[in-house]
Amino acid sequence: MSLNCEQMELERKALKETRKWIDEEIEKIQQDDKQLKGKIDDLRKESKGKYSEELETKEKLYAITHKNLQKYHESQNQPYFGRIDFREYRREKETFYIGKFGLGDLENGEEKVIDWRSPIADLYYSGTFGESFYRAPMGVISGDLSLKRKFLVKSCELIDAFDEGINEIILKSSKEEGNALIDEYLRINLEQSVSSKLKDVVATIQKEQNDIIRAEKNNALIVQGSAGSGKTTVALHRLAYLLYKYKEKLSGDDILVIAPNKLFLDYISDVLPDLGVDNVKQNTFEGIALDVLGVKSKVYSKDKKLSEILEGKNEDDSKFIINSSKLRGTIDFKGLIDRYIGYMEAKDLEVEDIKVEHYTLFEKEEIQRLYAKDMVHLSLNKRKDEIKRYFNLKIDEKIKAILDKIDFSYEYQISRVKRTMEDSADRRKKLIKLYDERDSKKDEIKVKSRKCFDDYFEQWKQVDTRKIYISFFNDEDIFKEVTAGKISETLAHNMREELNSNYEKGIIDSDDLAAMLYLKIRIEGVPEKFRYKHIVIDEAQDYSIFQITVLKELAENNSLTIVGDVGQGIYYYKGIESWEKLINEVFNAEAAYVQLTQSYRSTVEIMEFANKVLSKQKNKIKPAIPVLRHGKVPEVIEFKTNKEFCEKIDEIVKEVESINKNSVAIIGRTYEECKKIKEHMKKYSKFNWDLIKDTDKNLKLKKIIIPSYMTKGLEFDCSILYNCNEENYSNKELDKKILYVALTRALHLEYVFFNGKKSKLIE
Repeated sequence: MSLNCEQMELERKALKETRKWIDEEIEKIQQDDKQLKGKIDDLRKESKGKYSEELETKEKLYAITHKNLQKYHESQNQPYFGRIDFREYRREKETFYIGKFGLGDLENGEEKVIDWRSPIADLYYSGTFGESFYRAPMGVISGDLSLKRKFLVKSCELIDAFDEGINEIILKSSKEEGNALIDEYLRINLEQSVSSKLKDVVATIQKEQNDIIRAEKNNALIVQGSAGSGKTTVALHRLAYLLYKYKEKLSGDDILVIAPNKLFLDYISDVLPDLGVDNVKQNTFEGIALDVLGVKSKVYSKDKKLSEILEGKNEDDSKFIINSSKLRGTIDFKGLIDRYIGYMEAKDLEVEDIKVEHYTLFEKEEIQRLYAKDMVHLSLNKRKDEIKRYFNLKIDEKIKAILDKIDFSYEYQISRVKRTMEDSADRRKKLIKLYDERDSKKDEIKVKSRKCFDDYFEQWKQVDTRKIYISFFNDEDIFKEVTAGKISETLAHNMREELNSNYEKGIIDSDDLAAMLYLKIRIEGVPEKFRYKHIVIDEAQDYSIFQITVLKELAENNSLTIVGDVGQGIYYYKGIESWEKLINEVFNAEAAYVQLTQSYRSTVEIMEFANKVLSKQKNKIKPAIPVLRHGKVPEVIEFKTNKEFCEKIDEIVKEVESINKNSVAIIGRTYEECKKIKEHMKKYSKFNWDLIKDTDKNLKLKKIIIPSYMTKGLEFDCSILYNCNEENYSNKELDKKILYVALTRALHLEYVFFNGKKSKLIE
């Protein structure tokens, strides 16, 4: 319910006072900053490049105050977006304003604005009127929640405000049972135009999203989110929340975000910095795998493979891509790698004594016992490192024992000379020679012992993971023994040929990376700099179960947030078709599972159109429920010539601009098709269009031509699907998924063109 004039005036006054206070705080901090900067400059001159504890302390303090200053600057235009009135039991009612950043008056200890991540802010997102509670570090705080107010603020001017509650104007998205309710405040925010980067949504987080954001850290959390449900945004806001809640134990360096491609990484790159979160590692699976492996190589990417499948130029090649990719992504293939590692362990036990000349430093039985029993919980090379470290503690004692034997041997010879020879020059000469021989031998043994010891462990260690993986395929006898007929001879032969060919060309198949990374971890362990306290995996349905298994190895305590939508699983031949299977096979049924079914991206009409395609998929995913935002019904338009298509597109662009929107995407089925569209548009369109490639690192959203499989996670004011005919979008499961992805990108307007026979999927 909108506020009356008196209430609005009071809120405008409160906002004005808050802005005035922020400006004053900025002035104070700037003055302190200036003094601190001057002190730092003086200390640098005094220290003359030498270490100064005082200088280090001042520099750290300056970094903190500078970041604090940035927070106040960013809050000037919108100090807060919400308010709650809450009376804790046995206390007076208090008013709390909720903002993106917590802002406090340091002089009197008063919090002017509460951080959206704070415990009490949970009431704003998920609290119910009347008796309510929130969880604080000291325990559960109960009381009475009497007001939840939302503000529309621009340039620190209060545009409008809405009270949530019984009398609020609440509208249904449609008459269908189960469709969610939405308030006017959310509707207004959703009407905004698309930005070239994903933005924070702290002002409009919904209850179902808030519950995910505030879920516990030390467990895997899997989120099935419909198209437009905000799953990516929620996952990133969850990171900001975790870093706030566990700030004493968790920093940005401890967190990894895995995204589908570099273009998507660019798209989401502003969200965490906007929330005041720095240094979070963001990468693709291919990128992190190569980093851990310590390899620089070209990658035969999943997008390139999918493009080849969609082009369908060679059916045999497509079948091989599908079958080999599917195999290498399974838990069964992981099992084969485990068996191969078992073979390697057995080979490692075929050791000899560590000897120097004919003397034994360490017996093989002791090495075998340590390797196979005492240290079996460690990775293969870690066991060897630990055995070496343990033996290092004993080696001086072992060498001394050998030297004692040498002393004993020479002592016998020396005493014999003394016994059998008269004291003479010859006797003295012989004794000196024996003493010199003994000392020389002892010195030689000391040096040789260390060298033999080091050489032994150097030769014993496995070093090149990629070569080990290739050896698995190339040693056909071992391969047959390990695989035990689980891979057909034809498929094994073709995979072997491709693997060797790729190695010669300096290329790694993206589907080999999971096995290589797993081998690396089992052989060498996880390098310390690649151990993360939390990992987010976005678009997780497109990863294989083996890939997620390996990523789990990099996360402490199974602390992962996994978000995706199996309805958009365009890499169906290797990706995840069932979250239940992932939960059981990878997490031993110990993972939380949540569904996000509300869609906030598209209008009701666009989502209803897309849901018709979703309903034709085999997985029978629950369709997205659109929020109340109506618009034009998607238009299905036939075109005869590409000139006609381009002219119609120009009309659509003008329509988009007339409603103050700007981003328009023409979506082609494949990259090859997109290149042809680009040529047509260059010839016939009055506008300039950017062609998006899978190697692009920066996203331009104004007028683009983009392959269907690269639109995942992106959104546009207007999307235009090129040539949705029977040939392009048949009844194949892959076509259904790609079409569903393409049809769920638009916020406001959607057009579907076809040439020839219209696809039955949109009938």
